[in-house]
Amino acid sequence: MDISNKSRIHWACRRGMRELDISIMPFFQYEFDSLTDEDKQLFVRLLESDDPDLFNWLMNHGEPADAELQRMVALIQERNKARGPVAM
Repeated sequence: MDISNKSRIHWACRRGMRELDISIMPFFQYEFDSLTDEDKQLFVRLLESDDPDLFNWLMNHGEPADAELQRMVALIQERNKARGPVAM
């Protein structure tokens, strides 16, 4: 997926599982534009993961085998925590 096609990325962020939407959508809305192109591509790659895996990783019930995806999960958790709760 092209990192400049924000509408497609926004659509890919919509997971249909409330817990994932609460983690992924605010990160996309508030942080995506400030990421480097490399991190944007990594975020898109993370979105290609299955929902159960994303849920487990973002809820600290495991971690991706891929070290780069681990870094992106940690970045999402860190930025979301720093920003605080966001009404959806």
